[in-house]
Amino acid sequence: MRFSALVPALLAASVWAQESGPAEAPRSPAEQEQAELSRAVGEAGTSGVDFTRALERFLEKYPKTAQRAVIEKALAKAAMEANDHARILLYGERVLQADLKNDDLPLIDRVTRTLLDTDAPEPARKALAYANRYEVQVEAMRNRAAEGHMSEGQWGEEVDKGRARALVLEARATGNTGKPEEALKVAKTGWETYPGAEAAREVARWLGKLGRDAEAIEFYADAFTIEDGRATEADRARDRVRLGELYSKLNGSDKGLGDTVLRAYDRMAALKKDRVVRLRVKDPNAGATDLLDFTIPNVNGTGSLSLASLKGKAVVMDFWATWCGPCRVQHPMIESVKKQFEKSGNVVFLSIDSDDDHAAVQAFVKEMKWDHNVYYDAGLGAMLKISSIPTIIVLDTSGKISSRMAGFIPERFEDMLAQRIREAQQN
Repeated sequence: MRFSALVPALLAASVWAQESGPAEAPRSPAEQEQAELSRAVGEAGTSGVDFTRALERFLEKYPKTAQRAVIEKALAKAAMEANDHARILLYGERVLQADLKNDDLPLIDRVTRTLLDTDAPEPARKALAYANRYEVQVEAMRNRAAEGHMSEGQWGEEVDKGRARALVLEARATGNTGKPEEALKVAKTGWETYPGAEAAREVARWLGKLGRDAEAIEFYADAFTIEDGRATEADRARDRVRLGELYSKLNGSDKGLGDTVLRAYDRMAALKKDRVVRLRVKDPNAGATDLLDFTIPNVNGTGSLSLASLKGKAVVMDFWATWCGPCRVQHPMIESVKKQFEKSGNVVFLSIDSDDDHAAVQAFVKEMKWDHNVYYDAGLGAMLKISSIPTIIVLDTSGKISSRMAGFIPERFEDMLAQRIREAQQN
């Protein structure tokens, strides 16, 4: 059930009840309370509205329940999915105020943005406190090991993006409390941290408020032209309208506006290129947009492998992790398949570690005697959107994905993999 998944800690009793069938009535108030909560959540089904109502009725009946914090967090998440602004604030603020170390960034972000739905100063003051908290939490991530199959460079990019979003919110909140000059300064810091459409738009907003229309036009053009996956078509349409309005106001017509937009395209392309060059000092895969652009380091520290060097061969990439039991079972099967293609000359097998923490990898590889073509992920998993381990990716001879095998079926694995390799060889 979609919404009951938001409160897994509360559903143990309902799962037990479903598996066990009728049982004796609960013998204590705590058991009765748990049974009512489990039943209410179960009966809500997949309806977010029913889920919310069920939990709110439960809290009315049991206002002092020991599970109140977990329930309110579930209500906040449900409100976010439903875009229910009133409940986002009601439950989101309760959750964040109850735990000042809460690092749920999506929740902090939504609460802050909801407070900034209006330009009123009072909610802006509250929003500023949350935005500052947001920035602190994001910065704390900078010194953590890369997560989610990201390389060091990709992780740094995500942290910069998060900090830029926090600074945009700080700028909006600061300006809404009557400090436009300070808001402009904060917005520009956000833009310098990571040049995204939202940051450009915020800089333009406060330049416009300060009567600096010529400068605002440039930033609205940047917001309109920059590549930003978080910017919607509606965002870009509004940027285009505001850009045209300001340009016509300043110049009497929109003549020459196209040249302004073209300059913005050139400016953004140069900015992106410069950022990639700087990132590649730390991460050779920074800015990589194609599989064959990747270079992956050997876990024994002896060098790296450029995937481009494998073009013309079928490539079998086994994504595994030290904590993955099925990976250990699967590995000798891969070795068995490998023997079938030893004489073909155009098949390469790569073993790719997906651990976020590399501390135990070398010892693991040595213990398992995997002394051949074992590499670190280096962001390749993020590019391929690897969401489960083990996963096998087979590339054809042109470097394109021919097959993806997520999970593991022992009985059929070797035959399935061999067949998919033969298919990749033909391309």
